[in-house]
Formats: sequence, C-alpha cells, structure tokens
Amino acid sequence: MNIPADLRYTKDHEWVRIEGNTAIIGITDFAQGELGDIVFVDIGTEGQDVAREAVFGTVEAVKTVSDLFMPVSGKVVELNPGLADDPAAVNTDPYGKGWMVKVEMSAPGEAADLLTADQYKAIVGA
Repeated sequence: MNIPADLRYTKDHEWVRIEGNTAIIGITDFAQGELGDIVFVDIGTEGQDVAREAVFGTVEAVKTVSDLFMPVSGKVVELNPGLADDPAAVNTDPYGKGWMVKVEMSAPGEAADLLTADQYKAIVGA
C-alpha cells in the first residue's frame, strides 16, 4: 500500500498536497483498493465554497458509491478534467493522475489538523 510521506491525510481516506494556499485533494491508495474498480467521479462543487468535512462529491465503483469529504475549507477552483474520460486513473495512479480537486484554502491553518503519513498508516493498519 502506497502512503506518500509528503502528503497529509484524513480519517475518511482523502489525501492532501499543500502547495502555497492551494490544496490538491484525492482519495488514498487504501480507499481506491477498498472501493474496487472506479467507474465514475461526480464532483459538482467547482466554483463553490465548501466547508471542511462537508461532502464535495462522490466516487462510484462497480458495487458502491462513496461520498468525498472536504479535508480543508475553501473554494473548489479546479476539477481534474481527465477523470471524466478516465475515472480508473483513481485506481491506477491515485496520487498523480487520479487527483480530484484543487481548492483555494480559506482557513490554511486547518491543514495542521490533518494526519501525517505515519498517523494514517496506524489507522489503516499499514
């Protein structure tokens, strides 16, 4: 299981890459493995302010649909355009081509509350 040390994580299995005031968000390798083959990513919050822990979209796998929870408050400024044609990128490259949204953080201090890689590993038993 891949859990990059340079990212931050949530208990709900989202990962966050902080670049200045922007948070790039996706789901973890653990999450995509639990979901199975991802067939659709539905994120209708582009341009909207989304509070931390609010649902910002859903990911649909062959057997289930799972909510996506916002790790930090902010405005969704970009969706990953590649996921419309290739939602399976979340399975094959969750930390690269499978990213989901870019968020302009409204409360950057919230990022300090996110889990480190070691803390996340302890939660998923890695």
